[in-house]
Amino acid sequence: MTNIVSTATTALKVIAAEPEAAQTAQVAQTVEATSDWLAGFTAIVDKIDGYVWGVPLIGAILVTGLLLTCILRFTHLFNLREAFRIMFAGDEGKGARGEVSQFGALCTALSATIGTGNIVGVATAIGTGGPGALFWMEVAAFFGMATKYAEGLLAVKYREITPDGRVLGGPFYYIEKGLGSKWKWLAVLFAFFGVTAGIMGIGTITQIHGITSAVQRFFDPGFNPADMTTGIQLFGTTYSTPVVIAGVIVTVCVGLVVIGGLQRIAKVSTVIVPFMAVFYLVIIVLLLFGNLSKVTSAIELIVRAAFNPSAFTGGMVGTIFIAMQKGIARGIFSNEAGLGSAPIAAAAAKTNEPARQGLVCMTGTFIDTIVICTMTGLAIVVTGAWEPSLGLKGVDITIEAFSRGLAFLGPNSGTIASFFLMTALAFFAFTTILGWDYYSEKCLEYLVGSNRMGVVRIYRLLYVAVVFVGPYLTVSVVWGIADTFNGLMAFPNLVALVLLSPVVWRVTKDYVERRARGEVEN
Repeated sequence: MTNIVSTATTALKVIAAEPEAAQTAQVAQTVEATSDWLAGFTAIVDKIDGYVWGVPLIGAILVTGLLLTCILRFTHLFNLREAFRIMFAGDEGKGARGEVSQFGALCTALSATIGTGNIVGVATAIGTGGPGALFWMEVAAFFGMATKYAEGLLAVKYREITPDGRVLGGPFYYIEKGLGSKWKWLAVLFAFFGVTAGIMGIGTITQIHGITSAVQRFFDPGFNPADMTTGIQLFGTTYSTPVVIAGVIVTVCVGLVVIGGLQRIAKVSTVIVPFMAVFYLVIIVLLLFGNLSKVTSAIELIVRAAFNPSAFTGGMVGTIFIAMQKGIARGIFSNEAGLGSAPIAAAAAKTNEPARQGLVCMTGTFIDTIVICTMTGLAIVVTGAWEPSLGLKGVDITIEAFSRGLAFLGPNSGTIASFFLMTALAFFAFTTILGWDYYSEKCLEYLVGSNRMGVVRIYRLLYVAVVFVGPYLTVSVVWGIADTFNGLMAFPNLVALVLLSPVVWRVTKDYVERRARGEVEN
């Protein structure tokens, strides 16, 4: 931080001493050089992202969800109502082992899933894949519920509880303990990808970038990086003052929370996540009721565009595969079914019933994608904010949707929409940063083994540092990096889920039968 301040101060002194013409030329050269470098780097990231999120991974995610759904014989879906009852029922009993309540574990998982994916991710999917991308997002989520159920079940079944009460669990444990020691290399691979995904993808860069972008759009929409009279210089580029301030505030808050570990993260999540989720849904319901006459045609457009996207996007999306790719990729980014992240939090739940936690875990996908993402997507399609002629991207699409959809609130509807989305993004993304810190820490603990906490403390400092620099990366690079690491995480986890699917069915069948006999504590 000292070096950054020193560099910025020196740069300001030099610029102040130069003539105005020289300043302008220097700024132009810096912007051009930075743009060329970013363009080259973005091209590399996009190419890698395209390989990772190609046909093999998309097919593997859908096939795994479909396979588990068939193996479970839709048992998990028939028990969806029971899943919600369990979620709000409180702790299982005095003999239940774990670190946090089942609701707390779910909120920790939701804190890592309900974030920019629900606001920016849905807009990006529809903006680049057309309205049909939302349909494929829902298909992936439907089968993803079985995937998330299996993840939560296996996490509790194969977790380890240390003598001091700490819980160690997640895909790396059910891979090693469920498949045997000869598969440990796969567990190590997952843990490595989990650390990189947390610190370089979904956990840090994407979330903080979403927050600061929304802040700039609200407080400083006319900011020009070439104007040296405004903004703050960092890393050789001028940034909007609200962006820098918001970045520092979020970084400090993240640092204060992550030091407290799971207990503090769960405590913060159980307050913020339910409140913001309900508040966000209330606003969208208000928007949809204000445009009720357009909802039916919007749903029809979504379904038809899923199978013939070029007919509705003006050639912007030419194939079904593009719509599928964008919808599934953003859907997985949002609900994380198949990635193996949620079972890390699920393992810490106070329960002795793996299937019970699997049901609770499954509700996360339902809430995140089938409810929140669907309503966000409907708002975008109903208002036409996705249309290519507008030239909007990312969060700007969602802001435009809310501005149009809430126009009945008066001439200040645009300002209201921008403020609301900025607030929602800030809270959702903040809790996502916290949740992914916990995930990646657990992956790191598995990798380093002994002397875990010393390494974890160093990692927390590095994690906070990445959050600090996140706002200063371009959005295309941000999403490309996040998508890549998400995909790499999924491969080891999907292999384990398929090979352990017979275990999932046996445990589920046993749980259902014992509950029918009244042997399961409610």
